Amino acid sequence: MKSNRRTPLWAAALIGLVSGAMAVGVSLLVAGVVKASAFPVIAVGNAAVDLTPAGLKDWAIRAFGENDKNVLLLGIFVVVAALAAGLGILALREIRYGLAGLAAFGVIGIIAVLTRPGAGVVDVIPTLAGVGAAMFTLHRLTNRAFVPRPSASSHPASGSPISNQSPSGSPVPSPASSGSSFSAETAERQDAPVPPIMRAGNDLRSFDRRGLLTGVLGGAVVAGVAGAAGQMLSGRAAVSAARVDLTLPRPAVPMAPLPAGVDFKIKGLSPFVTPNNDFYRVDTALIVPQVDPRNWTLKIHGLVDRPVELTFADLMKRSIEEADVTLCCVSNEVGGPYIGNARWLGVRMADLLRDAGIQKNADMLLNTSADGWTSGTPINIVLDGRDSMLAFGMNGEALPVDHGFPVRQVVPGLYGYVSATKWVTEIKVSRFDQEEAYWTSRGWSAKGPIKTESRIDLPHDGDSLPAGRTVIAGVAWAQHKGVDAVEVRVDQGPWRQARLAEAPTADTWRQWVIDDWDAVRGSHTIQVRATDATGYTQTEALADVVPDGATGWHTITVEVA
Repeated sequence: MKSNRRTPLWAAALIGLVSGAMAVGVSLLVAGVVKASAFPVIAVGNAAVDLTPAGLKDWAIRAFGENDKNVLLLGIFVVVAALAAGLGILALREIRYGLAGLAAFGVIGIIAVLTRPGAGVVDVIPTLAGVGAAMFTLHRLTNRAFVPRPSASSHPASGSPISNQSPSGSPVPSPASSGSSFSAETAERQDAPVPPIMRAGNDLRSFDRRGLLTGVLGGAVVAGVAGAAGQMLSGRAAVSAARVDLTLPRPAVPMAPLPAGVDFKIKGLSPFVTPNNDFYRVDTALIVPQVDPRNWTLKIHGLVDRPVELTFADLMKRSIEEADVTLCCVSNEVGGPYIGNARWLGVRMADLLRDAGIQKNADMLLNTSADGWTSGTPINIVLDGRDSMLAFGMNGEALPVDHGFPVRQVVPGLYGYVSATKWVTEIKVSRFDQEEAYWTSRGWSAKGPIKTESRIDLPHDGDSLPAGRTVIAGVAWAQHKGVDAVEVRVDQGPWRQARLAEAPTADTWRQWVIDDWDAVRGSHTIQVRATDATGYTQTEALADVVPDGATGWHTITVEVA
């Protein structure tokens, strides 16, 4: 059936947009019932993330920070909206073209869904339902945009027969027979109504603005309600409630309170303990996995003598420990923000692995999250006595959902891409020469030890400062080695030893300060470097984050007036 070519373009685009919204809303609703990861928009987004070159991902993190996923999702929805509007305009010329376009999008969605880890045939149902709803909406709204007009033998205003003769008695061509020669302008000159529109089937119809807008409103409401219901069914409410209701167990040996000297309490200096809301988040999850602890299980298998499967209740019954550990992302540039320190509560990974009986030839843990992301952790690091744990508590409260609730990994001394799997559900004991994790398969180093680094928090790069005594302060880290010294220099002058705050363990960062720099007028360059407990002083040589973390001295420039 052909659509009306004389329909306004805005109306055709609106039909397409509402049809696209219906596809998104219905597919989200059905995904809430089937499986949240089967939502085709997210599947396409995750596929895009997987296919994006590592350099482009690094640029996105640098450009947008923790909002990189939001920007990607926004971009996907903008593209979907533009294409949906285009399909509406295409359907203006031929409804079959619009339906074929929707079917093509369905194929793309199905392919994306089926390429996700653990996907099955049932996961295509949300895509099929969404495309079906969009096709129905497109067809329905296109038909609704037109209404039948009275036949050519009836006058639309008075109901009296339309004369086929002019006042002079000569015949007047009817709209249906005269084709394009009868225009609205001609009709107005003859004081006659604008002719109705010929559609397929030789029925006369005209554009019905009111009918279209009421149909569009109804479709938008249905799409919105479906989407909201899908969000609720995806488990967000249930998981949030489960997190709030969780009572954390007490550790077998509680840690002593933090020494008073761990934090200088200087305004603008990163606090020793990073608040949960301020803790950095870098991961590949476009939509944060919603994992109900009542349904969570952890499977430990592979090169083990006794495979293990634990429920959350089983985990909570084991010996509990707490530890202060600083985590750092490998994407953190020199002086970057992707690092934070917290007190974690959980179960030692070493105990669980020994219970499973690790075989001698194993050297890697291939860890998998609820959304299919993987990391590879060196086994010897987990077993060397450090506080490697499966954590479910963070800074005195249940682990935030954004940071891995109900359970995540915390391994001191390794960048997060090989050690800090969130929403962890599986640990496969394996070998580095047999398996690759998500980022190592994309060119990153396999083992990822954190490098000794330091950062200037005060003043900020580009600040304008008053002359006189000025504070220079920041943090330094060398996880599982410890920071022994921090030095600062101004304008290539001599290095000065900074005063260090206390550090309860070698697995946390350490504050440092110089509080008596006499700033004089002019432009000044400030640099910092740290030395760890092994005697290694961080290198001046600049290196990019790829493949195993950035190096170099953090350098800032300030203006003193």
